[in-house]
Amino acid sequence: MSDSRESGRRHSPRLGAMPLTYAAVADAEADPIPNAEHCYRAVQSRDRRFDGVFYTGVKTTGIYCRPSCSAVTPLRKNVSFYVTAAAAQRAGFRACRRCRPDLTPGSPQWDVRADVAGRAMRMIADGVVEREGVTGLAARAGYTPRHLNRLLIDQLGAGPLSLARAQRSHTARILIETTDMGLADVAFAAGFSSVRQFNATVLEVYGATPSQLRHTRRPNQRTLSPGLITVSLPVRQPFDADGLLDFLGRRAVSGIEVCDGSTYARSLRLPTGPGTAWLTPHADRVECTLRLADLRDLAAAVERCRRLLDLDADPIAIDGQLSHDPVLAPHVARRPGVRVPGHVDGFEVAIRAIVGQQISVAGARTITSRLVREYGEPLPGAQPPPAGVPLGEPLPGTGAITRLFPTPHALAAADPAALPMPRSRAGAVVGVAAAVATGEVVLDRSADRADVRAALLRLPGIGPWTADYIALRGLGDPDVFLPTDLGVRQGMSRLGLAVDDRVAERWRPWRSYALLHVWSAGTKESEK
Repeated sequence: MSDSRESGRRHSPRLGAMPLTYAAVADAEADPIPNAEHCYRAVQSRDRRFDGVFYTGVKTTGIYCRPSCSAVTPLRKNVSFYVTAAAAQRAGFRACRRCRPDLTPGSPQWDVRADVAGRAMRMIADGVVEREGVTGLAARAGYTPRHLNRLLIDQLGAGPLSLARAQRSHTARILIETTDMGLADVAFAAGFSSVRQFNATVLEVYGATPSQLRHTRRPNQRTLSPGLITVSLPVRQPFDADGLLDFLGRRAVSGIEVCDGSTYARSLRLPTGPGTAWLTPHADRVECTLRLADLRDLAAAVERCRRLLDLDADPIAIDGQLSHDPVLAPHVARRPGVRVPGHVDGFEVAIRAIVGQQISVAGARTITSRLVREYGEPLPGAQPPPAGVPLGEPLPGTGAITRLFPTPHALAAADPAALPMPRSRAGAVVGVAAAVATGEVVLDRSADRADVRAALLRLPGIGPWTADYIALRGLGDPDVFLPTDLGVRQGMSRLGLAVDDRVAERWRPWRSYALLHVWSAGTKESEK
């Protein structure tokens, strides 16, 4: 994006009068291009809240930085701002070696926005371009490749190839710094089509060759055994890690999940092969150790772990909005930085939601464990935690990670009468599995949320609660409310609130996060 576009943009009086907030920098519903003056204020104050929301290109040095970079603040006339790292690279800037802007949390707006740009960003982060090309990305988004390219350049400052190139560069850097793989193997694992392209791209993006990056990696940067990678996933503060682990731990399904209260681990079904992730939250990051059958799945595994833990949320904006409600304010103060537990697989969320209809968390966990045992595929070999990864005694009802969650095809072929649940619920499980297997329902974050909800409601046994729960955890919708949920009703009663949509309206656009506070006010047994 050029300076002429920044200076010529018409700013609304509302934005000009706002304090320095994410909404002031970029209006996610109207215009994602950064507000230059607010961006510069964030750079002057080195505000970490905006890392990943925008990037600063410095014309005098030819580098781009995160807003919190500790380098001397450049003059306003020497900087321009970009909504994606790919846009900064497309404008000719390379990544800063000091602040490493490629390691920032993702922009919150990709989860808030439900338009094609937001969905495309989520698909690119998951590696769709590497696997299916721009044609496949466009088909998933419902556009022609030419139209999608034009739309993304207009909205994000870079087209799908440039955005995917930035993703490949980031993946390559992780492999260079955390493994002892040969650099040629790194190139192909990261998605590059040739070693020559890999070398040229890394040099252009980072100002160093792959060999130089490997030789200058930090002294404390540890490498793991073949097939294992450790990645630090950055988070925005505050971060309610304890709440996340408690939620996930009490729902851990034997065979596919383990949680000991400080580390959560689970199996992953990835595009090229199976994997296992161990996630240990710390004060400013989540340590993620991955065991992958194929290193080409690294980008997809990292993206799915990030969305599982809702790491791209903007807790300052969310808590600020919910704190305006006098009823929720004390709960927000006690649990700042609440995250909505997401998931690594939308289909798994759907099945678990159906199984959990009108039964307790413990009961749903038991039934789901049986489905995993009878229909899930075994992992190749045992999956103990790698050396150095803390994982103590798992919570009751869980054990070793030995299996993958069943595929849609496996459950679609099941006899409803053989499933350990009432016949109508078993029919719903088989029906959803068949709809996903045939493509009638798409349960990943590439799909339009309204279209997914409508398709789900057409299936027998799927009501509003189930469809909305899937949107909450499977599709990452930040604005879901479940008025018929038992836990919500109990929580609202304890808060002295009526259970109706008018009360929840004041929590928009963060009703999903308000829901977590309402659930915590009710009984633990009633949480879904």
